[in-house]
Amino acid sequence: MDALGKKGEDTACRYLAGLGQHILERNWRGGRCEIDIISADVSGLHFVEVKSRKAPCAADPEVNVTALKKRHLVQAALKYLHSAGRQFRDAEVHFDIVTVVFENTTTYIKYYPQAFIPIYD
Repeated sequence: MDALGKKGEDTACRYLAGLGQHILERNWRGGRCEIDIISADVSGLHFVEVKSRKAPCAADPEVNVTALKKRHLVQAALKYLHSAGRQFRDAEVHFDIVTVVFENTTTYIKYYPQAFIPIYD
């Protein structure tokens, strides 16, 4: 991971923790697929994709979470849930996106809870 990506994930973790989420994992790998952040709160388990950019951006960072990336995130989440056993059996599962844009000394964070609902094949 590059320095910008790490800084963005660190920022996203602080932001999510400020919302009351407990960070369970960072950069969890399930085979070739990776989940940037796995967190939990009273609403359930969150699988979070983080996109970080330096301003100016040609497009909003969330548009870079493609259908393929979503599919990989879901595959990794299923592997995580399987590896966790019964621990999260009844948990509501959320797929979220956090975007972090750094512009000089200002940081812009956007949180998209339940950004997408997966279609299981």
